[in-house]
Amino acid sequence: MVKTKTTYEGGLHCSMVHEPSGATLSTDAPVANNGKGESFSPTDLVGAALAGCMSTIMGIVAERKGINLEGMTVEVAKHMNADPRRIGKLEVVITVPLPSDYPDRKLLEQAALSCPVKHSLHPDIEIPITWKWVG
Repeated sequence: MVKTKTTYEGGLHCSMVHEPSGATLSTDAPVANNGKGESFSPTDLVGAALAGCMSTIMGIVAERKGINLEGMTVEVAKHMNADPRRIGKLEVVITVPLPSDYPDRKLLEQAALSCPVKHSLHPDIEIPITWKWVG
């Protein structure tokens, strides 16, 4: 079990502490939802968590196989639905610094698709994934 502590600081701004490491981050409501947009919104963090999780699981598989993924990027574009206000779509673009005919391509793609964050998201959230193999 991992604990985090969130403190509401007023003005639609929160600060978080990751208990095991002491690492911190903050959130702010987006301008479209009465905030200042000065930091990640809570829903932005969902997209960032998806990107970080996909990257990490791919990295674990790559390290086991001796594959260098340094420089890989995962971009997420979050789309909100209005009623009810919720995440409707997370468009993912994964750019891998390997050629499209790389022998372990399917293994790496399956690793990303098996990420726990992706499996934790509600099935109504669309998650289209575009792969760019650029090595």
